[in-house]
Formats: sequence, structure tokens, C-alpha cells
Amino acid sequence: MKVIIPLAGKGTRLRPQTYHTPKPLLHVGGRPVMSYILDDLKALGVEEIVFITGYLKERIEAYIGTEYPEFRSHFIEQPVQNGTAGAVKLAQPFIDEDVLIIYVDTLFDADLSLTRRVGEDVAGVIWVKEVEDYQRFGVVIHDSNRMMRRIVEKPKDPISKLANIGLYYIRDWRLFFQGVDHTLKSAPGPSGEFYITDAFQYMIDHGSNILVEEVEGWYDAGQVGTLIETNRHLLEHGRALRPTSSHNARIHDPVRIEHGVELEDAEVGPNVTLESGCVIRGSSLRDCILGEGVRVERSRLHDSLIGENSVIRGINGSVSLAANSLLEGDA
Repeated sequence: MKVIIPLAGKGTRLRPQTYHTPKPLLHVGGRPVMSYILDDLKALGVEEIVFITGYLKERIEAYIGTEYPEFRSHFIEQPVQNGTAGAVKLAQPFIDEDVLIIYVDTLFDADLSLTRRVGEDVAGVIWVKEVEDYQRFGVVIHDSNRMMRRIVEKPKDPISKLANIGLYYIRDWRLFFQGVDHTLKSAPGPSGEFYITDAFQYMIDHGSNILVEEVEGWYDAGQVGTLIETNRHLLEHGRALRPTSSHNARIHDPVRIEHGVELEDAEVGPNVTLESGCVIRGSSLRDCILGEGVRVERSRLHDSLIGENSVIRGINGSVSLAANSLLEGDA
């Protein structure tokens, strides 16, 4: 099985962090978002991945080459942001067997080994998650055998609460790319883009069965608030780390405080990640993610995302700050 990972987006909802760091390389739970997915693929036995790149592509390529040399990686730039169908079309020359397609602005608890077990009569799998705010998503409608019938974008009525999460397995890759070609020759969607889900509908209309499978968990990493919520989930499920020593510090779990962090007259947690080299003095933090080498003094921060090597003094409230920044106030 091969894998396609589209990465060309600019991550505008995560600015200013994404002015210098591509969204998949932002840290949550002390690691880049995309590393969790790449580790799952390694455990699954995947050997070859096609990355569709664009914005800050050099940093993506350098990270994967250094941290995941075991993959045969192909990098293809998407020069025009014409939608998900346009992105996967660029990968077609490398696909000659079944394929997994993953979007990495979310994390998920899904059993990817299902791809090895589905019956021969199943042409693909689309993973979903039941949500209450179904009007925000494309929702999947299936029959009594859990086979997909169609996807409806942002429905007004609760025809389904199963949100499409951007994780797909395609066994019949030939028919799938026929569907992609058909989609790209049709009129674009309301946003002027072409959607991969229309290719799935093409497959269904041509007699394919696409299994609808629900994930146990789905965690958004596409904006500051949800990234911090995802950080809490990761800390509560294996990524927590307590310091071996601290000076006059109060700590409220869950936290991840890496080696080399200095705490002095500080209150940290819950839901705080401090990467190595951070210095926290005379300050309190809750619901925060701080990159390497951040210094915080005389501040009370909450719901904040701070890029590496930044300095914050005398600030109370919520802050979103890019790497190598300085922010000072009168608090």
C-alpha cells in the first residue's frame, strides 16, 4: 500500500506561527503534528509516501528526510490551490496499488490495519466521526450495511452526524483516478475548488462499495484553540512528563515539562507543554504550548501558543506568538 499526504496549505488559521513554520510541523504534545501520523504509517509497514507540498515546502522536505529516512518519499509541489482532487491527481504517476490518503491537520484514533482486512468486494474505506455541530462539515450517508451512499456538505438538517475527517483507503485506485479526472473536468464547487469526495461519488455511481468506518477519536490541529485542546488529549494519553526538580513551583497535571526547563516561583498547568530550554519565572501558565527556549517572566498566560526562542514579560491573558518574538507589557 502507498500513501498520499497533501500538505500544500498555508495554515492561515494558525498565523502568526505559520508565517515561518508549516502547519504540519507545529508542535503539540512536544512533537510535530505530522509525526504522530508518520509513526502510525511506519508501524503499519508503509514504505512509500507521496507528499503534495507547497507553502514552506523546503522545511517539510528537510524534516521528513532527516526524521523519516526509512520512507521512500516523493515530493510534488501543487502550484495552484485548486482543491483536494487537484492535489491527489498530482500523485497519480506514483500510484500503482491500493492507496491511503491522509490530511494531517487532524489527529485520529483509527485502526489503520483495517485496510488489510476488508473484503474483496470493498473498493475503499472512508473514516468518519459523529459530531453534534454537523452543519460545519461534510457528512456521510450510508446504507444498512455501512456502505457510503453520498456526502452532503454542511447540511442544514440532521440527515447525518457522521463527519468526513479526511482519512481514506482506496483499493480500486484505477476507478478512483477515473473519478478524479471526471471531477476535474466538471464544474468546480462553490469555493472554486475540486473535491476528492466527488471522486468517491463517481466510484459509488459506478457500482463500488465504500465502507464507512467510525474512528474512536478525532482531534483538530488546525487552529490555536483546538490545537491546545488536542495537546490536553495527548498529555492525558501518554505524552505527559513531570520535571525531576523545580524551585518553588506548583504543578497541576496534565503537563509535559521537558528536561532542561527552569521553573522559579511558577505555577504550571493544567494542560501545559514546555519544551526544553524554557525558563518560567514569577509566572503562571495554563492551557499553553511553549516551544524550545521560550522565556516567560512576570506573566499570567492562558490558552496561548508561543513559538520557540520567544520572550514574554509582563503580559496577562491569551497570546499567539511566532518564533523568535519579543512581547513586553506592564503587568
